[in-house]
Amino acid sequence: MAGRPKKDPNAPKATYNLSTRERARRAAQKKLNGAKRRAKKTTQAAEDKRRYARNLETKITKVEKALVGKETKVIDQGDLAVLPDAVSELVKDSEIVFQPNAGPQEEFLSAGERDVLYGGAAGGGKSFALLADPLRFCHNSNHRGLLLRRTLDELTELIDKSRQLYVKAFPGAKFRESKSTWHFPSGATIWFTYLDKDKDVTRFQGQAFNWIGIDEITQYPTPYVWDYLRSRLRTTDPELQQHLYMRCTANPGGVGGWWVKKTYIDGTPENKPFPAFDIETRREFVWPPGHEKAGQPLFFRKFVPARLTDNPHLMADGQYEAMLRSLPDVERRRLLEGDWDVAEGAAFPEFSRSKHIVEPFELPTNWPRIRMADYGYAAPSCVLWGAIDWDDNIWIYRELYEKHLTAEQLADKILAAEQLDPLPHYTVLDSSCWNKTGFGPSIAEVMMRQGVRWTPADRNRIQGKMEIHRRLADNPYTEEPRIRFFSTCSNIVKQIAGIPLSKTNSEDVDTKAEDHAYDALRYGMMTRMSGYASIHQQLHSIKNQVHQVQDEVFGY
Repeated sequence: MAGRPKKDPNAPKATYNLSTRERARRAAQKKLNGAKRRAKKTTQAAEDKRRYARNLETKITKVEKALVGKETKVIDQGDLAVLPDAVSELVKDSEIVFQPNAGPQEEFLSAGERDVLYGGAAGGGKSFALLADPLRFCHNSNHRGLLLRRTLDELTELIDKSRQLYVKAFPGAKFRESKSTWHFPSGATIWFTYLDKDKDVTRFQGQAFNWIGIDEITQYPTPYVWDYLRSRLRTTDPELQQHLYMRCTANPGGVGGWWVKKTYIDGTPENKPFPAFDIETRREFVWPPGHEKAGQPLFFRKFVPARLTDNPHLMADGQYEAMLRSLPDVERRRLLEGDWDVAEGAAFPEFSRSKHIVEPFELPTNWPRIRMADYGYAAPSCVLWGAIDWDDNIWIYRELYEKHLTAEQLADKILAAEQLDPLPHYTVLDSSCWNKTGFGPSIAEVMMRQGVRWTPADRNRIQGKMEIHRRLADNPYTEEPRIRFFSTCSNIVKQIAGIPLSKTNSEDVDTKAEDHAYDALRYGMMTRMSGYASIHQQLHSIKNQVHQVQDEVFGY
């Protein structure tokens, strides 16, 4: 078969003929990037230590007050862990009103971040955990909590559950039906109410709360209510100022599933704090200029995944699990598995966050590298980098996703990103970038003059989509997918997980959806299969050279 000639393995690696000035610039840029990374790690480590110290001080203070014996306190397992053994035993001998299940429920109730979502599978104990969370502050007379549901019927169910817990935790607590408010002996209050229309959120104008919660937040079609309520989060109490909390629970899907997923799931770690950001621009919220914390994250969020298996009470006889397994595929994956990526009409229903996303790791330098891109100016440009392992699996390890970049600016960013990488084995770019609208150079030519080389991509949409399906599917021999994504590549993950099918052509995706990262991936997969099959041959040729059969009879 005709194709590219095989490379001599003993031939010297290709090098760029760079000027002395350019080599010095790149070396300086490399040092600068390293200094920035080290500075960021140092700042984050210091912030983590401060946060740990604040949480530890809070736990100790809470337990000290509980030991006085004048008031009922809410003490969790994390509180007990910091106490001397003798004191821990004394506390454990007290009546246990509510003991959270080990795992996510404990993680949620001990979280110290400003904004936390406890979401995922049905039956994980989310609602009961949400009811218990504000009790940690009910010894303080200035504590004011707000707990919301979308409808009155759902709110009534939540109130009934609170009656099982609040009176036991705080004897003397009373629920006033006329105002749907719990009043505690200390003077603390928790207001239960519903909000079925987004515009009615303004009735909370002028109110102040130090704890705000919404049960089943995906029932709200937009983030308007949640964002507005954040402006009501304030207090003058010194103790409570350190613990201004917003808490929400949800199952995947629902009318508001899209924005909840953008806020807490897409491109974020599980069970780890991350800086809050704008869901449209993904720019972090930071302290304003002039403040002593200027430029630092304004507050942190956390996503705590819920699983049915975390609730031993519902798992005991297996009936609830069996019922969830009987649901249609989409609902089963949402409610049983807690899968946020599955959606009706999704183009790639086989995509699974647990299977296809991995945490970044150091890639072997001998894995061939590939680069694929879709260019835009008003729309985002997307560049993806991948590495091919010895079994022909592709690991997407880096992405560049940005609007309003000229061809020169995009080329400079690509060169900066690849400073420490092996040279790409092949590179593909949307073939339309070779089109000319005047007498000047094309987009592709401009970038190549900057030193960023490209090959025109195969734009076949149907075959490209089929190749992505093939790679997402498990290899029958390894039982592992043929493509995986680093968790840092948030835009390609988001698009593969959520891009819908076309309403007019079931073999293609909806081209009106955000698809720039998807197109870049499609170009890479398609072009490789049609024009660069020699990579696969080269990989196995090298493997055979390393693992030569010595005995023709026994095969080793």
